[in-house]
Amino acid sequence: MALFAIGDTHLSLGEDKPMDIFRGWDNYVERLEKQWNAVVSEKDTVVINGDISWAMHLKDCYSDFDFINRLNGSKIILKGNHDYWWESLTKMNNYIRDNNFDTISFLFNNSYTYGDYSICGTRGWFYDSPESDKKVILRERERLRRSIEGGLAEDKEPIVFLHYPPVFDDRVCEEIYSVLTEYEIKRCYFGHIHGDTTGRFENFVRDGIKFSLISADYLKFCPKLIEK
Repeated sequence: MALFAIGDTHLSLGEDKPMDIFRGWDNYVERLEKQWNAVVSEKDTVVINGDISWAMHLKDCYSDFDFINRLNGSKIILKGNHDYWWESLTKMNNYIRDNNFDTISFLFNNSYTYGDYSICGTRGWFYDSPESDKKVILRERERLRRSIEGGLAEDKEPIVFLHYPPVFDDRVCEEIYSVLTEYEIKRCYFGHIHGDTTGRFENFVRDGIKFSLISADYLKFCPKLIEK
């Protein structure tokens, strides 16, 4: 049993939104399926930290969710900035139940236990957002706090997964970052970053927190091993 993570799969199997127009994204669905199933077993768990599908509505996610469901292992999904289909947890749980997507769960105001660790997280938000976004940032901060506290209540060490990077060079999303330092988080994984800037996001440590980028294209569409 092992824990993996990958973000930004940007699936569009039910939409006309090809990603192979971008450099490095050629045949990405086939590459993702092949490499995922090569390293992930049926007993493993994979966190997908946002930008899962280009579908605009939950009812249109069938093809993308069916693809994810058929990949090896259990999957825990959290929201990204392009997941416009995202709805309430009740509606999403009903959707996966009604369609027999039995390997998919959602990380949303909750946490999941994995061995001695808890899988925690939320979407996060921009580090340079305007004042008008303050309510959104504070809501994301509290979602992260609830998720971490849920894991701590089970006496597990939290591993945090975000979609947005909480730090970018010398810029910081203080509301999110303060929660990471308050709870003395040791590891934080994020996505959202693509293209030429990814080289600046090799593993780095700040305030005792190890940050790692796990965007699919950065990982060359192969899930990253987090814990054995």
